[in-house]
Amino acid sequence: MEYRRLGGSGLKVSTLSFGSWVTFKAQVDLPLAEKMLQTAYDAGVNFFDNAEVYANGASEEIMGDALKKLGWSRDTFIVSSKAFWGGHLPTQKGLNRKHLTDACHAALKRLKVDYLDLFFCHRPDEEVPIEETVRSMNDLIHQGKILYWGTSEWNSQQIMEAYSIARQYGLIPPTMEQPEYNMFRRDKVESDFRRLYTEIGLGTTIWSPLASGLLTGKYSQGFPKASRVNLPGYAWLKKDFESAEGQEKIRKAGELLKLANEIGHSLTNISIAWCAANPNVSTVIMGASKMSQLENNLQALDTLPALTPEVIEKIEAILENKPEPPTQF
Repeated sequence: MEYRRLGGSGLKVSTLSFGSWVTFKAQVDLPLAEKMLQTAYDAGVNFFDNAEVYANGASEEIMGDALKKLGWSRDTFIVSSKAFWGGHLPTQKGLNRKHLTDACHAALKRLKVDYLDLFFCHRPDEEVPIEETVRSMNDLIHQGKILYWGTSEWNSQQIMEAYSIARQYGLIPPTMEQPEYNMFRRDKVESDFRRLYTEIGLGTTIWSPLASGLLTGKYSQGFPKASRVNLPGYAWLKKDFESAEGQEKIRKAGELLKLANEIGHSLTNISIAWCAANPNVSTVIMGASKMSQLENNLQALDTLPALTPEVIEKIEAILENKPEPPTQF
C-alpha cells in the first residue's frame, strides 16, 4: 500500500480506502462488514469512509459495531462522516451550527469512536452563511470531536470562500474535498480545482472511481439482477444508465473492457489505478458488496505500471471518441 499526504496537511492516508455507500446494510451485513474491514486493514488501508445519510445511519452503526469487534488501536485508522441529510425536519438537515453539532454527536455514537478524523459538509448549503459553517467546524475541532474538516461536491468558488473566511478570522480552513472522479467525471478534479492544490493545499478523497459500476463493463449486456441499479431507492441510477448519455458511456465501457483484456488487467483495476495515477488524488474510495470484489480492487495499485503513456493515449481516444491511429507496418 502507498500512503499520501491529505493535501497540505500532515495526515497520511492510504492511496486506496474503503467506503460503505450503497453496500452496508443493503448488501453487506455486520459479519461481512467485519471481514471486509479486516481484509482492507490487513492490506494497508487506513481510511474508512461513511456518512449520516448512508442507509439512514445504519451504515455507520454497522461500521461502528464492526470496528468495536475488531478492536483496532484507534491510532491506526482514520474514520469519517459527512453531514447534510440527517432527517426531514428543519433542524435535521443542512450545514447550520445545530445540525452540524447534532450530526457529529450522532456519528460518534453510531461509529463508537471518541472523535472523527475527517468530517465533511456533504453538499453546499445556500441557506446557511458559509461563515456559520466554518465557525461550527472550527468549534468542533477545538472541542476535540473532529480533527480535520472538509467538503463534498462543492465547487472551487465555494471552497475558496470558506478558506478565505477561515483565514480572515483566524479559523481552521477546510483540508479536503470529496468529489466524484472517474473516467466519465473529470471536470472538478482536473479543471475546477486545479489552482486549489497549490494555492491552499486541497486534498481529495475521491468517490465512485468505477462510475457506479459502469467502469467494470458489467452493464454491457444489460443490468444484472444483483447490481445496485436494481436496489430499492436507486431507480434514478437505472434511469441515468438507460438514457442516451448513459448508453454511450456503457458503449465506451465496452471498448475499455476490450483494451483491458488486451493488456491483461481487469477494467476495474485499470479504472481505480487511473484515478490513483492523478497526483492530486489523495485517496481513492473503493466500495464492494462481495469479498471477491474487495480483494480484486485491493490489487489495483499493481496495475499502475501497466498504464503506460501508450495505454493512457488509447484510453483517452476511447473516451473522446477518436478514431484509432492507423496500424504501422
